Amino acid sequence: MVSAWRGDTAMKEKKVGKQTYLFNQPLPILSTAGVVGKKEGEGPLGTYFDEVINDPLYGEKSWEMGESKMVQRAIDLALTKANTTYGNLDFMFGGDLLNQIIAASFAARHVPIPFFGLFGACSTFSEALALAGIALDGDFASQVLVTASSHYQTAERQFRYPTELGVQRKPTAHWTVTGAAAVIIGKGTSGVVLTGITVGQVIDMGIKDVNDMGSAMAPAAIDTIRQHFEDTGRGPEYYDVIITGDLGSFGKSLTANILAEAGYDIDKNYTDCGVLIFNPEQDTHVGGSGCACSAVVFANYFYPQLVQGVYRRILLVSTGALLSPTSYQQGESIPAIAHAVVIETL
Repeated sequence: MVSAWRGDTAMKEKKVGKQTYLFNQPLPILSTAGVVGKKEGEGPLGTYFDEVINDPLYGEKSWEMGESKMVQRAIDLALTKANTTYGNLDFMFGGDLLNQIIAASFAARHVPIPFFGLFGACSTFSEALALAGIALDGDFASQVLVTASSHYQTAERQFRYPTELGVQRKPTAHWTVTGAAAVIIGKGTSGVVLTGITVGQVIDMGIKDVNDMGSAMAPAAIDTIRQHFEDTGRGPEYYDVIITGDLGSFGKSLTANILAEAGYDIDKNYTDCGVLIFNPEQDTHVGGSGCACSAVVFANYFYPQLVQGVYRRILLVSTGALLSPTSYQQGESIPAIAHAVVIETL
């Protein structure tokens, strides 16, 4: 079994197996911040979030600009918590679900640092963490900012139907999380640190139903988690908790069952952010989704527990459905991807 951080400063081969990379130095998470909407604030994790915004417009003229403002607010909170300034940050890695990722890029016009705009659908948060880790471990940066956001109204209007139409949602449908998270990562020797990543491949099993993202994304989560175990020689027991991003209740069960058939029993320490963020009585059907789903749950729920020592090792696997309104209307299937990030306490 390969250890997460090898503990010396000598340059070693970072690639392990086929798709996994272990960093040569621990990369401490200096701060996290999360801002969510009213429905998220009414859920089981409501007391954990830094701020709950009751107005979906957040005082702006459109939901899209309200989402971008939430990104700005999360950044401000993360900077304050880390006791740092823009002058110490080298890059911003951020993305969202909107066409041309305008929530992130419009927020970035207020952030005076170089910006990498990312789109990995709901996998964007783990993708951003992975790329931030690569930049830091490669000595291209000393501190970086990661953001991810989504919004129920903007996602419904873009990918399905405007909420004003009152279209009945299918039982397999997710509820896009309204929220934004910001994470600042640096260099150091201890704390809650990034230690490795497993980069996902695009997996397409032919699913075409935009109201069944769990079935579309679960195969990508299965592929990445299985590859992570194969690459590192670890088993599920290595981690205190394995967390998928937003498979929801159906996709979560599918993932656990198929991994068990492959010899990896993850049931005892496996959960999903989309399942955690809402109560069943909130009528979100299979649970939450969106870039913000794994981002705010990690930032405000799992990260504090890592700091407190409740958990020491987690595998965060954000999952994304790589469709567009155009591809769906043209009858294309839904490719998916999942990126895994290893986060530990040293």
